[in-house]
Amino acid sequence: MAKITLKGNPVETKGNLPVVGAQAPDATLTGMDLSDKKLSSIPGKRVLNIFPSIDTGVCATSVRTFNKRATEKPGVTVLNVSMDLPFALKRFCGAEGIEKALSFSGFRGDFGEKYGVTIQDGGLAGLYSRAVVVIDEGGKVVHAEQVPEIGQEPNYDAALAKL
Repeated sequence: MAKITLKGNPVETKGNLPVVGAQAPDATLTGMDLSDKKLSSIPGKRVLNIFPSIDTGVCATSVRTFNKRATEKPGVTVLNVSMDLPFALKRFCGAEGIEKALSFSGFRGDFGEKYGVTIQDGGLAGLYSRAVVVIDEGGKVVHAEQVPEIGQEPNYDAALAKL
């Protein structure tokens, strides 16, 4: 279990992020069109931008930032992943012009369990923690950051350096 904080109060996740060097777990997510998709079906380098809810300031900022910075790199796909319903993700991405990154919901998949990001206690129990996982073309984890304070932005530069 990862021990993180929410506004300074301790919370835990159900598990831990996959470790650098490990094969990235394959998981099922739901797209904005309500179709289920396996992570393994998305080729190339992947940045998994994982967060609690698109309707918070820091989460929205991370989506905008990765959409701009990571998608400029050739062969890279950004996947924004949260427990938000696909309708909320589609609304946000449409309003913000998020066209390069893909957004997925974990509401009926196994992503939270396989990636160890489901918060198990506190006010956000059941949602995902804030984390970033970078997966190379061969499916290996090359970067994993569990952000220690949910209200803090991830280290964009560290993640992007692995691309």
